Amino acid sequence: MDSYLIQVNGHGDHAPMLDVHLKTSGNSISLGKVKGRKPRWAVRASEMSKKTFNPVRAIVDSMKVEPNPKKAMISLSLGDPTVFGNLPTNDEVTLAVKEVLDSGRYNGYAPSVGYQSCREAVATYYNCPEAPLTAQDVILTSGCSQAIELALAVLANPGQNILVPRPGFSLYKTLALSMGIEVKLYNLLPEKGWEIDLEHLESLVDEKTACLIVNNPSNPCGSVFSKSHLQKILAVASRQCVPILADEIYGDMVFADCKYEPIATLSTNVPILSCGGLAKRWLVPGWRMGWILIHDRRDIFGNEIRDGLLRLSQRILGPCTIVQGALERILQRTPPEFYHNTLSMLKSNADLCYAALSAIPGLQPVRPAGAMYLMVEIEMEHFPEFENDVEFTERLISEQSVFCLPATCFEYPNFFRVVITVPEEMILEACSRIQEFCEMHYQGAEGAQDLECDK
Repeated sequence: MDSYLIQVNGHGDHAPMLDVHLKTSGNSISLGKVKGRKPRWAVRASEMSKKTFNPVRAIVDSMKVEPNPKKAMISLSLGDPTVFGNLPTNDEVTLAVKEVLDSGRYNGYAPSVGYQSCREAVATYYNCPEAPLTAQDVILTSGCSQAIELALAVLANPGQNILVPRPGFSLYKTLALSMGIEVKLYNLLPEKGWEIDLEHLESLVDEKTACLIVNNPSNPCGSVFSKSHLQKILAVASRQCVPILADEIYGDMVFADCKYEPIATLSTNVPILSCGGLAKRWLVPGWRMGWILIHDRRDIFGNEIRDGLLRLSQRILGPCTIVQGALERILQRTPPEFYHNTLSMLKSNADLCYAALSAIPGLQPVRPAGAMYLMVEIEMEHFPEFENDVEFTERLISEQSVFCLPATCFEYPNFFRVVITVPEEMILEACSRIQEFCEMHYQGAEGAQDLECDK
């Protein structure tokens, strides 16, 4: 009969050693010493969490500055249209949710990609001859941010790279780096209304490029690409065989003198995942309802990408069922005048802000064409006491109690972003304070030179 002898040796803080002997058929065989595990606490954050970095939060949280106590704070930094109460959603939107809540029919789990009827409602709303959609082409998500996350996760592996606009929404980089995906920044051109530098974009493509992110209309720029420019972007993607992740959360939020073109309507051969949601156009960002529209008329994505999105959606088992249930009514019954009134207010604020800031020496705003934002260049040579846009905006808070985001948050130093969703009187007051601030610190060419010499 075989037998085993296990001797434990160890003391103090050292892990015990197990001396194992096997006796079989009269012979003794030593298996040597095996290191045992001494239980101890060793809880560490995951590598994914360590790689997750939000530049907006990092920069804003490090701005240890108090506003001027003599002036009420005016925040032009947060892209949330609900903050000041001047942009409520439409009554039809609210009633749709109340009706669903009262029905009691949407309190359980839904399929992870969303209810079939709700996916059909989104497909019907966005379907057009140039880019046909069915319910099978729609994945419902918890906000547009999750739509972007799922799209990135299904298209790119760790070690691959994605092409991201500069300036651009910081979430792209935050998500990619946490997944081990490299980010390559392509330039937008302020002198051309923030069009893409197409030559620079194409130069970044290599064998590891997984997708191209196109954000139109743009956060933070407020720009809207023309049809011809979108066609040129698609030509690059087609030549390089790179799929597009289209962030179109601000789709149709364009001013009257401009036209929004969904990028999928302009191509039959480039596969596109278009991400959108209720947050901005319907003014309900907290309801967390987004979607991915799969445009793949040449079957390049095939079943693999669709199946991948299905599996990834199962990580959180789908978005809020109450809002899903209200989707069809929201999409079908929201009156056109609601959208019109929202855009009229935004256009008026954009015009007021652009005119006021254009008159201030040392600032160069770029006129927006949609969304909720306006970017302003700081001619830093005329403000030599400030090292960069972060210092400039910090001092603007401490002296004038006006908070604009430094564009370093968007990988674009020496600009700042203004949110134009605040009430008109606050826009005017903020611009007046910015003017006072700039007049206080502005240095002409000679003055700036003298100050540099004094340093």
